[in-house]
Amino acid sequence: MPAITRSILWLSFFAAILLAWAWMFMMARMMGVDWIGRPVEMMQMGGMPMMQMTGFGALFPMWAIMMAAMMLPTLVPTLRSYEDLMTSANGTRAGWLGVLLGYFVVWVGFAALITVAQIALMASGLIDDLGIANSLWFAAVLFVIVGLFQFTRAKEICHGVCHAPGLYFLGHWKTGFAGGLRMGLGLGAFCVGCCWGFMALGFVGGVMSLLWMGLATLFMVLEKLPQIGHHVTKPAGVLLVVAGIGCAGYGVIAPV
Repeated sequence: MPAITRSILWLSFFAAILLAWAWMFMMARMMGVDWIGRPVEMMQMGGMPMMQMTGFGALFPMWAIMMAAMMLPTLVPTLRSYEDLMTSANGTRAGWLGVLLGYFVVWVGFAALITVAQIALMASGLIDDLGIANSLWFAAVLFVIVGLFQFTRAKEICHGVCHAPGLYFLGHWKTGFAGGLRMGLGLGAFCVGCCWGFMALGFVGGVMSLLWMGLATLFMVLEKLPQIGHHVTKPAGVLLVVAGIGCAGYGVIAPV
């Protein structure tokens, strides 16, 4: 029975991720954008009406589903670490679910914050209704800020927890569902601190860009892998700063 329960929970977990990605694909089609987040001509849409995504009521569910699609895959090493401690530390499947729920609750809270940020950026004219930067200078600033953050002490601390969740469990272990929920909330907070910048980069090419979502998810998964996580953080920061400088330079040559 424990093996069956474990299989059901893991299969449901991965099914939720696939469903979230399928939902994002359908939303992109309904918003009239292609896989890189750019508008599609109505003729290519087959005359389908485009869904407007400008208010909190529409944007918040989109961001919440996006958090499930992008961030749940990065939780796999954490859930595996919890399982490794289940026998020796009196862990339970209820606690496993608590960790998962607590982690996701924090990211849903972040979804609300970035929804407000998107509405403010649209109102200021810095991004359009598809979440695409209207200015190369704004894109350059985002690239540089996120790139420089990769070298900060805050990134180092947050990444350290995400990179080695087993150490966090050992220092904050609580049993049962409530204990798992509490640990999940803590882990989620550190994860937001580690990865918020890659969510903000969605405003460069469009928040509905499946290409950006895929690349960001892949990088965040790599960043949390024990074998290579510490080796990709700073090189990514360098690449992002260079991209920002490139955007700024192009903005000087061909201002928009």
